[in-house]
Amino acid sequence: MTLRCFRCLSAVRNLPVQLQLSDTRRCSTAQGDVRVRFAPSPTGFLHLGGLRTALYNYIFAKKYGGSFILRLEDTDQSRLVPGAAESIEDMLEWAGVPPDESPRRGGSVRPYLQSQRLDLYRQAAQRLVEGDHAYYCFCSSQRLNLLKKEALRTGQTPRYDNRCRHLRAGQTQEKLAQGVPHVIRFRLDPGVEPFQDLIFGRNHHEVAQVEGDPVVMKADGFPTYHLANVVDDHHMRISHVLRGSEWLISTSKHLLMYRALGWQPPAFGHLPLLMNKDGTKLSKRQGDIFIQSFQRDGVLPEALLDITTNCGSGFNTNRIGRRVDELISEFNPSKITTHSALLDLDKLPEFNRIHLQRRIEDEEQCRLLVKDLQAQVRQTCTAEIQEEEVLHEDYIRRVLRLRKGHISSLKELASPAYSYLWVRPSVSSQQVAALTPEAQHIAFLVLKVVNISPLDLLTKDLKTLAKQAKATKYSDVMKLLRLALSGLQQGPSVAEMMVSLGPAEISHRVQKLVLLSETS
Repeated sequence: MTLRCFRCLSAVRNLPVQLQLSDTRRCSTAQGDVRVRFAPSPTGFLHLGGLRTALYNYIFAKKYGGSFILRLEDTDQSRLVPGAAESIEDMLEWAGVPPDESPRRGGSVRPYLQSQRLDLYRQAAQRLVEGDHAYYCFCSSQRLNLLKKEALRTGQTPRYDNRCRHLRAGQTQEKLAQGVPHVIRFRLDPGVEPFQDLIFGRNHHEVAQVEGDPVVMKADGFPTYHLANVVDDHHMRISHVLRGSEWLISTSKHLLMYRALGWQPPAFGHLPLLMNKDGTKLSKRQGDIFIQSFQRDGVLPEALLDITTNCGSGFNTNRIGRRVDELISEFNPSKITTHSALLDLDKLPEFNRIHLQRRIEDEEQCRLLVKDLQAQVRQTCTAEIQEEEVLHEDYIRRVLRLRKGHISSLKELASPAYSYLWVRPSVSSQQVAALTPEAQHIAFLVLKVVNISPLDLLTKDLKTLAKQAKATKYSDVMKLLRLALSGLQQGPSVAEMMVSLGPAEISHRVQKLVLLSETS
């Protein structure tokens, strides 16, 4: 299901975004400003689902000349994870979706940490109380637990019974004067107006019938999500809220708060969820869906962005290999459907292979890949490397260009399967003699072939060469060359190794066979 209301967004710069101003803090916005936000909680690190939400907001902002804001909702102080706030912004920058405004970058509506915006929430909560849209609740945690247990015992959904809503003003003032611990709850009144979601269409949730009055200000002075996101979206002049569809059912509640505060709400669009390929929910407990894990495993950021959009909707085409600029140009919000996006991470190596190939073909990006691979090879093969020539930029660049399209990750080239590229083998005369008495003859034939034949014809030439070895079987000729080139008994084909090594390195290694034969 798509929405007609998204189709007019191509002219969004010419449309007025009218936001009613609060009495406590005046905000202004130029006509046509598109401002979207990604507002994760630093109670954990950035995962694929969060990155996808951030990406759609980023693409939306860039498509329509707007701003992408990162706001960290750190009001649940008991669950904060050390380092998560910094890591979230690090990973967004690594992924190529940097915010225009954020805790790190600053901006005109700072601060961007909710824990530093508490005065705004207190003012809004007080305004709700004074307008009889909210009230003080003194119910103890013990009473609330009893309500929950009783509801579960009778097969009902737990909900607050709104008891403190009916306290008289005198009772409330007396308890406040006595310092009784309290929260502030928002009155859920019936009569919620339907709203038009940009993706799911007309929606209406009569929340007062199924929920108790929600807490908007906790006893510790911190707001809950419901109040904080409304206050922040208003003061940060957010024009469009694009968030996961799990928040769709809460939107009617948020719209009641906008109405109670006298504020114009933003447009809401709820993105379908990102799911596993079997339709199960992506879970942080899977461990491997965190962006840091992909970064550590050598996955390219553009491959991650590509696969998370390829499995979903919202684009004019659905092809592999798109970078961020292409995602922006092909973005068509009217094509976002309500169907969940089924992510098949088994396809990620193929996405990574395509984007790695594009990087290798780009001169500047290839230079960065060379440095990265140099560092990886030094780290994994330092003890075995005898000659620094295998770490020269020209040699590594040639290896990258020869192996492009064949490897899915740069880390593959630093793995044991490709160690022959960096470690010149140590071969003994006894090993050679065990395979053939014609080592010197075969070596001269190989040197001749390498110097006159294109490397892509090596497989055919090697078969012809082996026939010229009178006392050595073809299989032993291949074993000899594998030994000379890599020191390995198994691995890539001899022809593949020769293509990767190139004429100069092949000649250097095969020459050792000649020297061994002369000294034996």
